[in-house]
Amino acid sequence: MSLPAGLRRSPMAWITGFMLASLVVLAVAGPLFCGAAADRPDPSAVLQGPSAAHPVGTDGLGRDLLARILTAARPSLLLALAAVLLGATAGVLLGACTAVVGRRVRRLVAGLISLLLAFPALLVAMFLAVVFGAGTAGAVAALAAASVPGFARLAQTLAAGVAGTDHLAAARVLGLGRLRLLGRHVLPNIAEPLLLSVTTAAGTALVALSGLSFLGLGVQPPGYDWGQLLSQGLDRIYAAPLPALAPGLALLYAALTFQLLGEVLAGSAARRGPLAHIPGQRSASRGPAEERSGGPAEEGQVLQVDGLTVELPTPAGPVRPVRGVSLSLGRGEIVGLVGESGSGKSLTALAVADLLPYGARVSRRTLRLLGTDLGALTRKERDRHLATGLSMIFQNPASALNPSLRIGTQLTEAVRAHRGASRAEATAQAAEALRRVGLPPSLLRSRPYELSGGQRQRVMIAAGLMVRPGLIIADEPTTALDVTVQRQITRLLVDIRRDTSAAILFISHDVALVAEFCERVLVMYAGTLVEALPVGRLAASARHPYTRQLVASVPDLTADRDRPLPTIEGAPPDPLALPTGCAFEARCPRRRDRCAEQAPPLDDLGTGHRVACWYPLPVTAAPETVTAS
Repeated sequence: MSLPAGLRRSPMAWITGFMLASLVVLAVAGPLFCGAAADRPDPSAVLQGPSAAHPVGTDGLGRDLLARILTAARPSLLLALAAVLLGATAGVLLGACTAVVGRRVRRLVAGLISLLLAFPALLVAMFLAVVFGAGTAGAVAALAAASVPGFARLAQTLAAGVAGTDHLAAARVLGLGRLRLLGRHVLPNIAEPLLLSVTTAAGTALVALSGLSFLGLGVQPPGYDWGQLLSQGLDRIYAAPLPALAPGLALLYAALTFQLLGEVLAGSAARRGPLAHIPGQRSASRGPAEERSGGPAEEGQVLQVDGLTVELPTPAGPVRPVRGVSLSLGRGEIVGLVGESGSGKSLTALAVADLLPYGARVSRRTLRLLGTDLGALTRKERDRHLATGLSMIFQNPASALNPSLRIGTQLTEAVRAHRGASRAEATAQAAEALRRVGLPPSLLRSRPYELSGGQRQRVMIAAGLMVRPGLIIADEPTTALDVTVQRQITRLLVDIRRDTSAAILFISHDVALVAEFCERVLVMYAGTLVEALPVGRLAASARHPYTRQLVASVPDLTADRDRPLPTIEGAPPDPLALPTGCAFEARCPRRRDRCAEQAPPLDDLGTGHRVACWYPLPVTAAPETVTAS
């Protein structure tokens, strides 16, 4: 494997490589060529200074100090690496687990890490070395334990960024266990900065371990390392400085090598790009539900939601971005959920999928998926039911797919975890899922960054099909795509509905796109549903002023170019100061006194049409078609 061009051109990289190679050669060859001389006493050459026969001098038994320094390279380096690897493994697992455990355990682990960091690592290592007993094993164990808090805090910080990504949320939707989430979705995405930290920590561990040996707490005679040799030469530093300085110079050389190696690797990583592949977007922790689901199950309904309310904590007080939402989807039905940004569409979907941000509180009267009351299930049962009955397609496939895993791995892990499929069976199903969405099976060995935006979105849809869900929630899946690919994705969803009879909840702010292929439309404003109607009545029979203005704001090539495009004047209400009456009252041209005093209920107008307005608009005389330009 060739070095990156940046490293090949860096003089520091070449110097560091030479130093590292010399340490490896010294650790391997030192005991082989100098081991006999290092252990051979010579009573006639006791405590001699530097000479031609003994360039660094001899010790109290007449043994050659240069041979002993070269021989001590192997135990000094190996013990330091063992200590840092043990401490890094324990610390990384402790810190990274905060991305996959529950809220209470996460708080407990974070508090424990903060408590351990309050004590200086070197003092902790000295204390534990005394407790474990002086010797090699005790020193390594003490140093490893003292380094755990530092690695844990670093891993906790890095894992917090991964915990908010869409690909981890997608893995949670698939119902993957915590160990699988940790091993496949958290650790691979924080491995690079952790490896750099381990590299630089190796130099610190080498100095610390030598310090313990210098104090008599580390390697014990007849064994020896650089720290013990430094301690033995200290008594004669004024008479013969070199026997005391030589072990220290070897220790300095090795520690400097590890530090430079970390700097070179960090510089190379910085030139390639960010260490964390995907920045944090939101916390994936989920708040508890306040109420249990209830109500009878309706025949043929894939999803039943009644009275869904979401409350989020803020420094200024709790806000309710979703208030009393009720909706249902039948088998094989495509329903569009539209509204301006911030109207609560995505939060409604996340509440159904049990993926709300940390601290969110959910209440509802009914929440049934495929006829099963989710509130009556245990946490494990609910996670499994959601994993196999629901699939979610996120808005940004680049962040919803794990950049460190191949496409084949991400497609197969859900069916292997929940359907008991073998690797070969899961791979065959994944290849068939890719063919169904119009992609070649050869992409199974690709990684997400090797695909285009449209291909990544198709992979997301294929991943959802792997568990044969009854409900697919598509959260603005075409927003980041060009018009041609948008049409391809929407046609693909229609074909999937036809072939699998899955219900699809399509979330979008594009009214024209929803009108093109959905059967029903749900309109949200300020966290509530203000109108629900068949898509065929959207243009001519929308009764709520907000819905009518959304339709009117769709661009049209036949419009007068000398006039500005239609817009909805004003802005949505502040979530912290919602009006007592109709939320749209301040922007509504038909508002009256009653609108400001009372919130209108969602009344049934018949033929599947419901509207929440005290003074709904009349039906227009001439039907129109909602189309995009």
